[in-house]
Amino acid sequence: MDTEVIQSPGHLVKGRGQKAKMDCVPIKGHINVYWYRRKLEEALEFLVYFQKQDIVEGTEVFKERFSAECRQNSPCSLEINSTKAADAALYFCASSQSTVLRVSSS
Repeated sequence: MDTEVIQSPGHLVKGRGQKAKMDCVPIKGHINVYWYRRKLEEALEFLVYFQKQDIVEGTEVFKERFSAECRQNSPCSLEINSTKAADAALYFCASSQSTVLRVSSS
């Protein structure tokens, strides 16, 4: 049984204005995939969340600068559409079997 997500490539260097694509193979049986990034000396930043093949939630930063897909029986991908110096970060993928429903009170 697969016990960890697999991300590739392990290291990626791009010049400004280029596309940068990263792949993630979730743990077998997991239907939820999350992408995060961590810039140097900053907190972990959520980017996007998939349930099966559908984007459930994406941040404004994600919507403005990234694209992503999670096709059945294929790795999930995150792509920076046109790289900037501010994109330098560690990018992380995570997966889970289920999520906790978030309820907000108004």
